[in-house]
Amino acid sequence: MQDQPDDQPITPHAGPIFDDDGNLTYVGDDGRRYVVASMPEADERQVDQVMDRLRCGNALFNRLELLARQWLEQVSGAELDRRAALVLLLTTLETALEEGGSDELD
Repeated sequence: MQDQPDDQPITPHAGPIFDDDGNLTYVGDDGRRYVVASMPEADERQVDQVMDRLRCGNALFNRLELLARQWLEQVSGAELDRRAALVLLLTTLETALEEGGSDELD
């Protein structure tokens, strides 16, 4: 495995799951497990509901991933390497999604 600098994003290798401690986690492309969020005081029903929602969104997530890969292929090149393009994509999405409500996407 290749070491990645701390400031570089880790690409999820698999969709998020809840671990035995109730944390929402995913396995990165580096093979390590990352905690996305903990579920404090969540009962089993709440965890099941979250997991159902994640499963329902799986097809859409797969489409988003495909589009992101296509975008990376299109913009990456000698002037902008793939890692820099990935950082740009993720930070731009994070900013856009934090600032805007769902009505702005229509």
